[in-house]
Amino acid sequence: MLIPPRPRKRLGQHFLIDPNIVRKILKVAALSPEDVVFEIGPGRGALTQVLCERVSRVIAVELDRHLVDYLAQTGAQHAALELHHGDALAFPYDTLPRGTVVIANLPYYVSTPLVFRLLEERELIDRMVLMLQREVAERMVAEPGSRDYGLLSVVTQYRTKPRKAFVVPASCFRPVPQVDSAVVCLAGGAGRNPTDARFDEVFLRVVRGAFAHRRKTLINSCREEGWEEPLMRQALEQERIDPRRRAETLTVEEFIALAHSVRTSHG
Repeated sequence: MLIPPRPRKRLGQHFLIDPNIVRKILKVAALSPEDVVFEIGPGRGALTQVLCERVSRVIAVELDRHLVDYLAQTGAQHAALELHHGDALAFPYDTLPRGTVVIANLPYYVSTPLVFRLLEERELIDRMVLMLQREVAERMVAEPGSRDYGLLSVVTQYRTKPRKAFVVPASCFRPVPQVDSAVVCLAGGAGRNPTDARFDEVFLRVVRGAFAHRRKTLINSCREEGWEEPLMRQALEQERIDPRRRAETLTVEEFIALAHSVRTSHG
């Protein structure tokens, strides 16, 4: 009998053991037999095995070599499974077919960088079903003016339509983590500037600048992040946004409008 590898603390490994959560994830994902799934962090394969039975192709990337070897043996019967050993942050996403569905149990320590990386590839990804720390999930769906609303909220909501599907208690994992998790679904893009990379760059710079110093006003925070004050004041005035407001009070639509004005003025 093949013995599964032990969890490695330095990689933040917490393996899903509750089959009911697997069923709930599959329901949220709404997969069809023709789908291609990109799975990040398959672990011991609790979800991977079921995915291989439901879709045409499962591309799984795992950082832990011991787990890759284990999955290669336990999943050998599945022709649909394509295993990769490596870091999901460095994966060649341009090799994924358009319309890929991402399903992932993201390690807590790297969840936010991975979410940003996946959002960069929204042109290739149809939808994402991500299990991550509950706190991170709440930041992704937070509304303006709330304590959790920030850079992650704005970028996620700019590029997708996120919803928190359900909470996953810590008891569903081994070893048991110290916090609960949640599953979020990032479906479809918001349809804003889908192919305008230059606008995306300006938008991200504006949002990062605005949230860089949360206690400061928009104009002061952006200035400290390198934006020319006259340019930013002109853009804020054009969009009728009070420069004394703080970043967490602006809606995604206001950030988009502000970025358009900045880009037009900046050339």
